[in-house]
Amino acid sequence: MDQLIRLLGYAFVQNAIAAGIVIAIVSGIVSRFVVARNMAFAVHALAELGFTGAAGAILLGTSPEIGLLVGTTITAMFIGALGVRVRERDAVVGVVLAFGLGLGVLFITLYPHYASEALNILFGTITGVSISDVLLLLAIGVVTLVAMAVVYRPLTFATVDPEVAEARGVPVRALAVVFLLIMAAAVAEAVQIIGVLLILTLLITPGASAERLTARPGRATVYSVAIALVCVLGGILLALITNVAVSVFVTSLSFVIYLGARFVVGPTLLGREQRRRDVGAGGEGAAAAS
Repeated sequence: MDQLIRLLGYAFVQNAIAAGIVIAIVSGIVSRFVVARNMAFAVHALAELGFTGAAGAILLGTSPEIGLLVGTTITAMFIGALGVRVRERDAVVGVVLAFGLGLGVLFITLYPHYASEALNILFGTITGVSISDVLLLLAIGVVTLVAMAVVYRPLTFATVDPEVAEARGVPVRALAVVFLLIMAAAVAEAVQIIGVLLILTLLITPGASAERLTARPGRATVYSVAIALVCVLGGILLALITNVAVSVFVTSLSFVIYLGARFVVGPTLLGREQRRRDVGAGGEGAAAAS
């Protein structure tokens, strides 16, 4: 404990915690919709092609973080333009992913030096972020959260019942593209802590766990953010104590929480919600009958 308190006084640890909080909040909110909209494969594609963008930026001598964001954004636009509907989206994602990975290999091959920055993006470097990195993450996070706040209600409607939402004039296709762009920003942020290879942990597991705890969309979003915060901050603190990679603990905590939500806590909470809905429906029926 004394060692941990001493480490918390270092600037790099404070930067890591600040970055982790921003990333967890954004990832938790986006994760709930990723799971509800069955877009796990799209997350994988955004992460892999974000790496391609970072590799291209390194080849050009510019910031890999900016290249990462550009790569995820371009990928989101391609997927959104070519395959918004669910039945065609996976095929489009696969086509774009294969082409993008080929470009990434080309960029790394053309780079004349050892691409350590690219490897850092693959595995994550949360304990190596600077204050400027934190400010950049904060700026991306604020823009992402504002965008989510603007589209939250219609996006929830389009996620729960897209046919009815479209019939009532909700721009379902436009919302799908906007959400892909929001996902692109979230991926670019989350890669900083967990790396491209483990991106599904932060953008899938919190939302998947939250779905097992409640059927209410708003409450599920809150649970998803809380789970992401526990995994990220817990992973950082455990990594500091043990000197093991942060990603090991983030993925382990996420997996344990998911198992607990699915088999231990979730059935109880969902059952309680169902009983409350049944009681409320019974009361409304009795009032209507009288």
